[in-house]
Amino acid sequence: MTDVKVFLVANRRKRLEQGHPWIYKSEIQRIEGEASAEQDLVQVVNHAGFFLAQGFYNADSQIAVRIVSYNQEEKIDQEWFLQRVRQAWSRRERLLPEASSCRVIHSEADFLPGVIVDKYEDILVVQILAKGMDKRREWLYSALRQVFTPRGIYERSDVHVRELEGLEQRAGFIGEPFDTQVTVVENSLKITVDVAEGQKTGYFFDQRENRASLRSLMKGWGLRNGVTLRESIPFDQRGKEIKNPFWDGAEVLDCFSHTGSFMLHACLYGAKKVTSVDISAKAIEMAKHNALQNGFLHRADFVLANVFDYLREQVKEGNSWDVVILDPPAFTKNRKALEGALRGYKEINLQGLKLVRPGGILITASCSHHLSMDKFLEMVQSAAVDAKKILRLIEIRRAGVDHPVLLGSPETDYLKFAAFEVLDRG
Repeated sequence: MTDVKVFLVANRRKRLEQGHPWIYKSEIQRIEGEASAEQDLVQVVNHAGFFLAQGFYNADSQIAVRIVSYNQEEKIDQEWFLQRVRQAWSRRERLLPEASSCRVIHSEADFLPGVIVDKYEDILVVQILAKGMDKRREWLYSALRQVFTPRGIYERSDVHVRELEGLEQRAGFIGEPFDTQVTVVENSLKITVDVAEGQKTGYFFDQRENRASLRSLMKGWGLRNGVTLRESIPFDQRGKEIKNPFWDGAEVLDCFSHTGSFMLHACLYGAKKVTSVDISAKAIEMAKHNALQNGFLHRADFVLANVFDYLREQVKEGNSWDVVILDPPAFTKNRKALEGALRGYKEINLQGLKLVRPGGILITASCSHHLSMDKFLEMVQSAAVDAKKILRLIEIRRAGVDHPVLLGSPETDYLKFAAFEVLDRG
């Protein structure tokens, strides 16, 4: 146990007592003892000296202390790391027994602050965002090897937020190198990702359940779009028999498609045609590869373009789809940029709504934790008003169960996902 004590100010919001795992500099009254880079484990106490938690102190960060334990006697050593990793993996094994690839450590929500670990079959990808954890990285890697016996580990700590912790960005192999292209299985689909080149750790496991929710939305569109049935045989509006077995499937526009995960699920569940749009040439090539290896290439089109520009062009040309999917990256990295980000979110939703056929579906998401669910829905409704549309909610979803949420920490509840029926107004 450490002798260094961080005293909190008396008049503060009791966030720590309510389960929030961060202490900001502004909440600290004084420090007793020598807290330093070498001696960074501290006791957090209230203004009267009552013990609240243990945490790692970082003088270089606005998040001055990251909580690691609420037990005053708990020893933070290599065995502690091993137990934390085992507990996190045990939770996934129980909640996702069929998943061979998923997020296995979700930072503060798994009580390993600033640590993200994604499992891609027998490969682990690690992101370390906090100085206290970076200092103990060897303990972490030892624990990961003991629990998972991975074929390889790749670090993707190549993010700006590390600089806010006083850390340099870092990326590369931990141990022996290996082929960074890995094929994972999700909802029976084979999806190839590149853990060294892809966004964040290479793939977005948080939308697994949300992608599966497309199942009920991809069929039942043929009759709406003018197909007629004569003795169960489909005919188009010209009276010609339709040979396409997916005649009843949706025509889908998938924006910010990345490596094609939503496109693949749409095809799996019966979509007639999916147009995928992304600004990254590498992502488009990977999406094509994924479509090919799942037998969907004949039902997929790929467009390399800026999504904002593409949406506006399609509106001008009068094109439309049964289902429009908007799954953009986070437009804001901090609260100060939220207003500008909201304009970006509203713009893509406004143009996306204009491209949905009457009675069609808009699927829209945001992965910015600075944008609350209430603000997200308010933004979508504002876009609908401007587009002269009425939205009828089908469902609201969040991140999958391998991305746990601490109720006392709003930052862990970051993903918003919603599906709406889109109706013309008037």
